[in-house]
Amino acid sequence: MKYTNLPNTDLKISRICLGTMTFGNQNSEEEAHAQLDLALDRGVNFVDTAEMYPVPFDINKQGLTEKYVGNWLSKSGKRDKIVLATKITGSGRGIFRNIREHLNFSKTSLDDALHRSLKRLQTDYIDLYQLHWPERSVNIFGQRDYDHRPNNRWEDNIGEILVSLETYVKAGKIRHIGLSNETPFGIMRYMEEHRRGKLKMVSTQNAYSLLQRRDDIALSEVLQMENIGYLAYSPLAFGVLSGKYLEGRKPAGARVTLFPNYNRYSSEQSLKATQLYANIARENGLSLVQMALAFVNERPFVTSNIIGATNLEQLSENIDSINVSLSSSVFKEIQNIHNRMPNPAP
Repeated sequence: MKYTNLPNTDLKISRICLGTMTFGNQNSEEEAHAQLDLALDRGVNFVDTAEMYPVPFDINKQGLTEKYVGNWLSKSGKRDKIVLATKITGSGRGIFRNIREHLNFSKTSLDDALHRSLKRLQTDYIDLYQLHWPERSVNIFGQRDYDHRPNNRWEDNIGEILVSLETYVKAGKIRHIGLSNETPFGIMRYMEEHRRGKLKMVSTQNAYSLLQRRDDIALSEVLQMENIGYLAYSPLAFGVLSGKYLEGRKPAGARVTLFPNYNRYSSEQSLKATQLYANIARENGLSLVQMALAFVNERPFVTSNIIGATNLEQLSENIDSINVSLSSSVFKEIQNIHNRMPNPAP
């Protein structure tokens, strides 16, 4: 495994992070614990979860992922071996309304979310506590274009959020704070508050893959200039970049087969691009999975690559991607396709 420091912290994290959103839905607790065991044995020390998991969201299963992770931490006694990240659910998306009375980042909501997560995770502290998505309206989760209208109603409360989060850091319940699904505006707005003396958001966790490279355009400059970590999620685009859905295939038990509404990466354009990337991988003696993950691993602004799997064979292959290096000729071929078909999956 390769390691790096999460910027602005003393946390040494693996360049591969274990994502857990399948725990409690596609994966049983026994399978979840086996994944955690394998990941740790292979040098992965960074685990990411969220209060709303598993995915797809189901209020009757909400929190199961954290419970499974917490039970493993308790059973294994390896809390000190893990850098643990979790997230509070954002507002503005109706399907999550049953998590709590008010889905926002008020002090009341933060109190509720954090203390429930600590209880489920059976730990006294979270290493990285993240805001799952902004309270304001942003173009994420398959929305390509920014819509000005909803934000006419947004009142800037970013300074207040940081004041609230600082109370938990001072109390030792959180070590560091971060963002998720953020934009250049959002990160710079938090940095503006940081320059006024408030805590710094040390990272953002955003979707990034061969099919979704929006953050190359502007956010990557912000990350470099402000020294902010980048945690890439969905590097295999819900499994599309494994190639298993090409030629109209719908493999049994696969995520998009089970949950066809998760079609963010399954447009005609995305599948065409996937086939072209698969051709490059085959011609260069690589699996598409290896090439897709190695591409993300090697991006200069990526701090850690959040991989997920539903079985140990997949997990092992995903972790092994850290040992794959792409040649300059392969990268050039990838760029040629990207220039022809940029960001087919918003």
